[in-house]
Amino acid sequence: MPNFQPSLQSPLVNFNLAAETVLADNSQLARANELPLLGYIAIRGELADAAIAAAVSSVTGAAVPAAERFSSGEGGVLVWVSPDELLLVTRRAELGARLAAFDAAFAGLFAHAVDNSGGLTCVSLSGAEHVTVLRHMGVYDFESLAVGQAVSTVLGKAGGTVLRLEDDGVFLLIRRSFADYLWLLLRKVAAPYNFAVAQLPPPSKNALLGLLDPKLVSAAGKRVPA
Repeated sequence: MPNFQPSLQSPLVNFNLAAETVLADNSQLARANELPLLGYIAIRGELADAAIAAAVSSVTGAAVPAAERFSSGEGGVLVWVSPDELLLVTRRAELGARLAAFDAAFAGLFAHAVDNSGGLTCVSLSGAEHVTVLRHMGVYDFESLAVGQAVSTVLGKAGGTVLRLEDDGVFLLIRRSFADYLWLLLRKVAAPYNFAVAQLPPPSKNALLGLLDPKLVSAAGKRVPA
């Protein structure tokens, strides 16, 4: 197939969020937007093994986080999933180099890293009533979610991971297969709070935003070259 042209599409591409995006302001008590087309690497191995932990840190520049926590380094944001699994959220352009580095670092160890970028996306949720919105979506005690925590829970009828990097908002890591459902659920429960699809803060705001590629953000509603 000489004319085949692989391309990337955001899991929320059908909603054309770029066309709805407005400037963020304090009247929006709940606002959200997608962080499109980040890189996601699933890491499996016994995290209590010092050699595996050291290998992970050598590739990511981050310490292996404790249970229900995350850490960050030059390689991205490292999220605890279970005693034998981590998720690295990284820059899309760095996927190949990170995977190759994991292969080298894990040589001789019972551990591996695989690209899961096609199966996940990330949504920013902020505003004065963002915790209220979360309460509508799930049963976890979101009031107690502290900065630095990453909690896997049920949102509606789907699973997701909620990360708090700052006091005024959270990030939701969700599977591609549930992305449409969770976005529609979020919009429905946030509607009473003057919901808006709001422009994301500057990349310097926190570690996750710093992973965004501006070109991919602007093209999130389109097919872009892989």
